[in-house]
Amino acid sequence: MIILSKTVMLVDDSRFMRNLLKSKIESSGYIVVAEAGNGEDAVKLYEKHSPHIVLLDITLPNMNGIAVLKKIKKINPDTHVIMCSAMGTQDFVIEALENGADDFIVKPFFDDLIIKLNKIN
Repeated sequence: MIILSKTVMLVDDSRFMRNLLKSKIESSGYIVVAEAGNGEDAVKLYEKHSPHIVLLDITLPNMNGIAVLKKIKKINPDTHVIMCSAMGTQDFVIEALENGADDFIVKPFFDDLIIKLNKIN
C-alpha cells in the first residue's frame, strides 16, 4: 500500500509560530511545502505549490487571513483550510467557516491540530 503524505502550507506572520507548527506537523508525517509571513506571499506561494492543506492565521500584514482564504477558495474551492488565531472570537470563527474554512484553532492551543489534520481527506 502506498501512503501519500499530505502537503501543508503555513501562513503566520510569526516565524517562531511557523517553526513550532512545522516541527509538530512534520513529526506527524506531513510535508510543509511553503511558509508565508504575510497575505500577499501566501496567495503567491499557494498558486506555486498547490498544497493540500493551508494553516492560515487571521491577523497578517498586507492582507488579512479572511481575504487570503477567499482568494485561495476562488483559485481552488477544494483546498482545505484550517484557520489559526489568538483571537478566537465567535465572529472570526463564524466568518472563517462561512468563507470555506474547514476548521478553526485558537493559538497557541495546538493539542488537537494533528487530529484535525488527520480528519481531512
